Amino acid sequence: MDLQLKDKVIIVSGGAKGIGEGIVRTLSEEGAMPIIIGRNENNNKALIDDLKKNNYQADYVTAELGKPEHCEMAIKKIADQYRHIDGIVNNAGVNDGVGLEKGNYELFIHSLHNNLIHYYLLVHHALPYLIQSKGSIVNISSKTAETGQGGTSAYAAANGGRNALTREWAVELLKYGIRVNAVIVAECYTPLYDNWIKTFVEPEKKLASIVTKIPLENRFTTKEEIANMVAFLLSSKSSHTTGQLIHVDGGYVHLDRAISIL
Repeated sequence: MDLQLKDKVIIVSGGAKGIGEGIVRTLSEEGAMPIIIGRNENNNKALIDDLKKNNYQADYVTAELGKPEHCEMAIKKIADQYRHIDGIVNNAGVNDGVGLEKGNYELFIHSLHNNLIHYYLLVHHALPYLIQSKGSIVNISSKTAETGQGGTSAYAAANGGRNALTREWAVELLKYGIRVNAVIVAECYTPLYDNWIKTFVEPEKKLASIVTKIPLENRFTTKEEIANMVAFLLSSKSSHTTGQLIHVDGGYVHLDRAISIL
């Protein structure tokens, strides 16, 4: 399917690794111009160089998204260079384990800056360009906002905020023809997920127990599967879809845990 994304300038925060990398690669393969905003210069450059070796287009801006002034700087730099912005994928974030019992005010606020506030700031600063292009916004969110996880109050709150902003922006931006949707991720194996698994005494046993709870095919969702949904939502092929929280999770959140595949 031709998603008609050729030469569309689409910002992907946290696009150098994990789910973000999958999104950037898919958008490049569709002929778009994905632009990574991320904190690690080496990771950003490595992915862009790899894509260019295969004759795909992509670019990056190195910025610390937890700092508001960096969010504004990154959007300005992209707008100055490309003169238009056709879409934003808010993806950057980390499940940092800031809980209720063991957390504190400073850690909680720091986590919100790293996981939620830049979602707002990137779109806020890019909005004039999105209005001009009638662009599309996709927020990557997590099951933790709906299911809870324990010991991660800040991350769960941030994802609740991501979901709420998706619906709120979808309403506010109707008059501009800008569509806003979210992709909800449950279990997707990424470098950050691998780091988390390794914190358990028996990581392989923990991993096996998680896989058994994913109803469809008892396997992790791949970053490519998430990326395919994101690309569809950014494209005109989803032209009447807005305000949706779409779960790409093999049925993890909503299907009955008593299900057994015969």
